[in-house]
Amino acid sequence: MNSGDLVVVFGGSGFIGKQVVRALARRGYRVRIAMRRPHLGAELRVMGDVGQVQLVQANVRFPESIDAALDEADAVVNLVSTMFEGGKQTFETLNVEGAQLIAEAAAKRGIKRVVQMSALGAGPKGSRYARSKYRGERAVLAAAPTATILRPSIVFGPEDAFFNRFAEMARNPFLHGMAGAVPLIGGGKTRFQPIFVGDVADAVVAALGQRGAQGRVYELGGPRTYTFKQLIDYICEETNRSAVRVPLPFFVAHPIGLLVNAVFSVLPFDPPLTGDQVTSLRRDNVVGIDKDALTIQDLGVGPLETVEAIAPGYLWRFRPYGQFQTRQNPA
Repeated sequence: MNSGDLVVVFGGSGFIGKQVVRALARRGYRVRIAMRRPHLGAELRVMGDVGQVQLVQANVRFPESIDAALDEADAVVNLVSTMFEGGKQTFETLNVEGAQLIAEAAAKRGIKRVVQMSALGAGPKGSRYARSKYRGERAVLAAAPTATILRPSIVFGPEDAFFNRFAEMARNPFLHGMAGAVPLIGGGKTRFQPIFVGDVADAVVAALGQRGAQGRVYELGGPRTYTFKQLIDYICEETNRSAVRVPLPFFVAHPIGLLVNAVFSVLPFDPPLTGDQVTSLRRDNVVGIDKDALTIQDLGVGPLETVEAIAPGYLWRFRPYGQFQTRQNPA
């Protein structure tokens, strides 16, 4: 690809999407952000030079709006996804059908450079979420064989939904936790390989620019591996919180997750736990499980940021007495 080429980003207003837009703009690409409510994305225009970033209305459930968003595009990135089902926003409509419609529209217009954001752990077995991401991958590659699939582990950064969520749970476990405790599902033994959102954005840009990345699957993991318990302990240490951590066996956690999800299905908030998330925690979320997949290093991205280098810069706001409080050793 060349500087000045037009890249359409679906889901560009989200946590990962904003970083992808910035990374594309820094490299001189024109960026068109396709989003359901462009009138709410005025701040996205300043992520590039004047006129470099534009917003258009599109909904991945409506093929006509997808096709219109791809007018004169040279490449497309799909970041639209959901981990929580609600109303018409389901695993099937977003993770599978939406991804398929975008890939089909790109193929119809002859767009060869397509990046589909999936998730580490996507496969024919496992949680409903993981299975939907896998079916989305298959649908994309069937429609656009030159597409690149990226599977990140937990993505961390200032607006992430993992470290911030559990830091809030540690700060007020009676409001956000389980009976005043932070649960360690399955004993907290599940392994993760968190990756910085900026590195994920660089991987997207690299995938668009490398012909050899077409038709390939890449697993994106950070430089270090942690158990779920180690991550929770780190969050508590970094925020000076002494929340009680209670091991919760899978056979206990699963029905609790189903109940919590049912309760929150009638509320305008994401549930803190679902039965499907409990199922996903039965499998490690690290690079290398799929022996046929490549890695972020194969895209030439590195060195990679660590949790310890980035997370303190935004977790300090969860400390009892602010950013400059001397760190203690909470029990």
